[in-house]
Amino acid sequence: MVSFDGVWLSYGNLARPDSAAADSVLSDVSFEIQDGGFRWLTGPSGAGKTSLLRLIYLGGRPSRGRVELLGLDPERLRARERAMLRRRIGVVYQDFRLLGHLSAYENVALPMRLAHRPEAKIKADATEILHWVGLGAKLDSLPGALSGGEQQRIAIARAVVGRPKLLVADEPTGNLDDEQAERLMMLITALNRLGTTVVIGTHNLGLVARHPAPRFELAAGRLTRHD
Repeated sequence: MVSFDGVWLSYGNLARPDSAAADSVLSDVSFEIQDGGFRWLTGPSGAGKTSLLRLIYLGGRPSRGRVELLGLDPERLRARERAMLRRRIGVVYQDFRLLGHLSAYENVALPMRLAHRPEAKIKADATEILHWVGLGAKLDSLPGALSGGEQQRIAIARAVVGRPKLLVADEPTGNLDDEQAERLMMLITALNRLGTTVVIGTHNLGLVARHPAPRFELAAGRLTRHD
Protein backbone atom coordinates (compact mmCIF):
# COMPACT_ATOMS: atom_id res chain seq x y z
CA MET A 1 0.00 0.00 0.00
CA VAL A 2 1.00 3.62 -0.65
CA SER A 3 -0.89 6.14 1.43
CA PHE A 4 -0.61 9.92 1.74
CA ASP A 5 -2.67 11.62 4.45
CA GLY A 6 -2.68 15.42 4.42
CA VAL A 7 0.86 15.63 3.06
CA TRP A 8 2.58 18.98 2.61
CA LEU A 9 6.06 19.62 1.27
CA SER A 10 7.19 23.16 1.83
CA TYR A 11 10.30 25.27 2.09
CA GLY A 12 8.41 27.74 4.25
CA ASN A 13 7.22 27.69 7.85
CA LEU A 14 4.18 25.43 8.09
CA ALA A 15 3.32 26.98 11.43
CA ARG A 16 2.43 30.08 9.42
CA PRO A 17 -0.12 29.12 6.74
CA ASP A 18 0.28 32.47 4.96
CA SER A 19 3.98 31.81 4.25
CA ALA A 20 3.56 28.06 3.69
CA ALA A 21 1.02 28.54 0.92
CA ALA A 22 3.49 30.61 -1.08
CA ASP A 23 6.36 28.16 -0.64
CA SER A 24 4.59 24.81 -0.80
CA VAL A 25 5.59 22.28 -3.42
CA LEU A 26 2.79 19.92 -2.33
CA SER A 27 -0.34 21.08 -0.52
CA ASP A 28 -2.59 18.80 1.54
CA VAL A 29 -2.22 15.74 -0.72
CA SER A 30 -4.16 12.62 0.27
CA PHE A 31 -4.61 9.35 -1.62
CA GLU A 32 -4.28 5.61 -1.26
CA ILE A 33 -3.03 2.91 -3.63
CA GLN A 34 -3.77 -0.67 -2.69
CA ASP A 35 -1.12 -3.39 -2.96
CA GLY A 36 -0.67 -4.39 -6.59
CA GLY A 37 -2.26 -1.20 -7.89
CA PHE A 38 -1.20 0.84 -10.93
CA ARG A 39 -1.44 4.64 -11.08
CA TRP A 40 -0.41 7.24 -13.62
CA LEU A 41 0.68 10.60 -12.23
CA THR A 42 0.19 13.51 -14.64
CA GLY A 43 0.24 17.29 -14.56
CA PRO A 44 2.08 20.22 -16.14
CA SER A 45 5.75 20.98 -15.54
CA GLY A 46 6.22 22.41 -12.07
CA ALA A 47 3.05 20.79 -10.72
CA GLY A 48 4.99 18.77 -8.13
CA LYS A 49 5.09 15.33 -9.77
CA THR A 50 8.79 14.67 -9.15
CA SER A 51 8.51 15.94 -5.56
CA LEU A 52 5.59 13.57 -4.89
CA LEU A 53 7.47 10.64 -6.39
CA ARG A 54 10.53 11.45 -4.26
CA LEU A 55 8.41 11.08 -1.13
CA ILE A 56 7.18 7.69 -2.36
CA TYR A 57 10.70 6.34 -2.91
CA LEU A 58 12.05 7.82 0.34
CA GLY A 59 14.05 10.51 -1.40
CA GLY A 60 12.72 13.07 1.07
CA ARG A 61 10.44 13.61 4.05
CA PRO A 62 7.13 15.47 4.13
CA SER A 63 6.96 18.77 5.97
CA ARG A 64 3.60 17.80 7.42
CA GLY A 65 1.21 14.87 7.13
CA ARG A 66 1.74 11.13 7.04
CA VAL A 67 3.17 8.83 4.34
CA GLU A 68 2.78 5.06 4.60
CA LEU A 69 4.68 2.70 2.29
CA LEU A 70 4.16 -1.06 2.07
CA GLY A 71 2.30 -1.02 5.36
CA LEU A 72 5.04 0.88 7.20
CA ASP A 73 5.44 4.44 8.45
CA PRO A 74 8.98 5.44 7.40
CA GLU A 75 9.16 8.09 10.12
CA ARG A 76 8.90 5.39 12.79
CA LEU A 77 11.72 3.29 11.35
CA ARG A 78 15.33 3.19 12.45
CA ALA A 79 17.95 3.99 9.81
CA ARG A 80 18.64 0.31 9.04
CA GLU A 81 14.93 -0.49 8.77
CA ARG A 82 14.43 2.48 6.47
CA ALA A 83 17.28 1.27 4.27
CA MET A 84 15.72 -2.19 4.11
CA LEU A 85 12.37 -0.68 3.08
CA ARG A 86 14.12 1.35 0.40
CA ARG A 87 15.53 -1.85 -1.12
CA ARG A 88 11.98 -3.07 -1.76
CA ILE A 89 11.35 -0.03 -3.98
CA GLY A 90 12.55 0.13 -7.59
CA VAL A 91 13.11 3.64 -8.96
CA VAL A 92 13.53 4.97 -12.50
CA TYR A 93 14.96 8.47 -12.10
CA GLN A 94 14.41 11.20 -14.65
CA ASP A 95 18.18 11.85 -14.74
CA PHE A 96 19.09 8.10 -14.78
CA ARG A 97 21.63 8.28 -11.88
CA LEU A 98 23.85 5.60 -13.34
CA LEU A 99 27.34 5.10 -11.93
CA GLY A 100 29.65 6.26 -14.68
CA HIS A 101 32.56 3.99 -13.70
CA LEU A 102 30.41 0.85 -13.87
CA SER A 103 29.38 -1.00 -17.01
CA ALA A 104 25.76 -1.47 -18.03
CA TYR A 105 25.86 -4.95 -16.51
CA GLU A 106 27.43 -3.77 -13.23
CA ASN A 107 24.91 -0.93 -12.86
CA VAL A 108 22.04 -3.41 -13.18
CA ALA A 109 23.71 -5.97 -10.92
CA LEU A 110 24.40 -3.46 -8.13
CA PRO A 111 21.00 -3.50 -6.34
CA MET A 112 21.03 -7.31 -6.31
CA ARG A 113 24.54 -7.30 -4.85
CA LEU A 114 23.39 -4.90 -2.13
CA ALA A 115 20.59 -7.36 -1.39
CA HIS A 116 23.20 -10.16 -1.11
CA ARG A 117 21.74 -12.26 -3.93
CA PRO A 118 23.84 -15.25 -5.12
CA GLU A 119 26.25 -14.27 -7.87
CA ALA A 120 24.87 -16.90 -10.27
CA LYS A 121 21.38 -15.45 -9.80
CA ILE A 122 22.69 -11.92 -10.35
CA LYS A 123 24.40 -12.92 -13.59
CA ALA A 124 21.35 -14.70 -14.97
CA ASP A 125 18.86 -11.97 -14.07
CA ALA A 126 20.99 -8.96 -15.06
CA THR A 127 21.91 -10.50 -18.39
CA GLU A 128 18.33 -11.49 -19.14
CA ILE A 129 16.86 -8.06 -18.40
CA LEU A 130 19.53 -6.26 -20.43
CA HIS A 131 18.76 -8.50 -23.38
CA TRP A 132 15.06 -7.74 -22.87
CA VAL A 133 15.64 -3.97 -23.13
CA GLY A 134 17.78 -4.43 -26.24
CA LEU A 135 21.23 -3.97 -24.71
CA GLY A 136 22.49 -7.54 -24.78
CA ALA A 137 25.39 -6.48 -26.99
CA LYS A 138 26.43 -3.66 -24.65
CA LEU A 139 26.78 -5.38 -21.29
CA ASP A 140 30.35 -4.09 -20.88
CA SER A 141 29.72 -0.52 -22.12
CA LEU A 142 30.08 2.41 -19.75
CA PRO A 143 27.12 4.82 -19.55
CA GLY A 144 29.15 7.66 -21.06
CA ALA A 145 29.58 5.67 -24.27
CA LEU A 146 25.83 5.15 -24.68
CA SER A 147 23.00 7.34 -25.95
CA GLY A 148 20.42 8.91 -23.67
CA GLY A 149 17.87 6.30 -24.71
CA GLU A 150 20.28 3.48 -23.96
CA GLN A 151 21.09 4.95 -20.55
CA GLN A 152 17.36 5.20 -19.89
CA ARG A 153 16.96 1.50 -20.66
CA ILE A 154 19.78 0.63 -18.24
CA ALA A 155 18.06 2.69 -15.55
CA ILE A 156 14.79 0.85 -16.20
CA ALA A 157 16.52 -2.54 -16.13
CA ARG A 158 18.20 -1.68 -12.82
CA ALA A 159 14.87 -0.63 -11.29
CA VAL A 160 12.97 -3.78 -12.21
CA VAL A 161 15.61 -6.54 -12.12
CA GLY A 162 14.95 -7.40 -8.48
CA ARG A 163 11.16 -7.56 -8.94
CA PRO A 164 10.52 -4.78 -6.42
CA LYS A 165 7.37 -4.67 -4.33
CA LEU A 166 6.89 -1.03 -5.39
CA LEU A 167 8.07 0.55 -8.67
CA VAL A 168 8.27 4.35 -8.98
CA ALA A 169 9.14 5.80 -12.39
CA ASP A 170 9.65 9.47 -13.27
CA GLU A 171 9.21 10.01 -17.04
CA PRO A 172 10.55 6.51 -17.85
CA THR A 173 9.82 6.83 -21.60
CA GLY A 174 11.14 10.36 -22.02
CA ASN A 175 14.19 9.30 -24.07
CA LEU A 176 12.67 6.27 -25.78
CA ASP A 177 11.13 5.89 -29.22
CA ASP A 178 7.58 4.55 -29.50
CA GLU A 179 8.70 0.95 -30.02
CA GLN A 180 10.96 0.96 -26.97
CA ALA A 181 8.31 2.76 -24.90
CA GLU A 182 5.78 0.05 -25.69
CA ARG A 183 8.32 -2.65 -24.87
CA LEU A 184 8.93 -0.96 -21.54
CA MET A 185 5.20 -0.89 -20.82
CA MET A 186 4.98 -4.62 -21.55
CA LEU A 187 7.64 -5.18 -18.89
CA ILE A 188 6.01 -2.89 -16.32
CA THR A 189 2.51 -4.29 -16.81
CA ALA A 190 3.90 -7.83 -16.50
CA LEU A 191 5.49 -6.87 -13.17
CA ASN A 192 2.23 -5.29 -12.07
CA ARG A 193 0.35 -8.51 -12.85
CA LEU A 194 2.85 -10.35 -10.64
CA GLY A 195 1.94 -8.06 -7.74
CA THR A 196 4.26 -5.05 -8.00
CA THR A 197 2.58 -1.75 -7.15
CA VAL A 198 3.40 0.79 -9.87
CA VAL A 199 3.36 4.61 -9.92
CA ILE A 200 4.48 6.34 -13.13
CA GLY A 201 4.87 10.09 -13.56
CA THR A 202 4.63 11.23 -17.18
CA HIS A 203 3.79 14.05 -19.58
CA ASN A 204 3.00 11.50 -22.30
CA LEU A 205 -0.79 11.47 -22.37
CA GLY A 206 -0.70 9.33 -25.52
CA LEU A 207 1.02 6.60 -23.52
CA VAL A 208 -1.58 6.98 -20.78
CA ALA A 209 -4.37 6.65 -23.35
CA ARG A 210 -2.84 3.48 -24.82
CA HIS A 211 -2.51 1.89 -21.37
CA PRO A 212 -5.64 2.90 -19.43
CA ALA A 213 -5.32 2.84 -15.65
CA PRO A 214 -6.44 5.05 -12.76
CA ARG A 215 -4.76 8.44 -12.78
CA PHE A 216 -3.71 11.13 -10.34
CA GLU A 217 -3.28 14.66 -11.64
CA LEU A 218 -1.42 17.48 -9.91
CA ALA A 219 -1.73 21.20 -10.50
CA ALA A 220 0.31 23.70 -8.48
CA GLY A 221 1.03 21.06 -5.84
CA ARG A 222 -2.59 20.04 -5.31
CA LEU A 223 -4.27 16.82 -6.32
CA THR A 224 -6.94 17.78 -8.86
CA ARG A 225 -7.80 14.30 -10.13
CA HIS A 226 -7.92 11.05 -8.21
CA ASP A 227 -9.43 8.07 -10.05
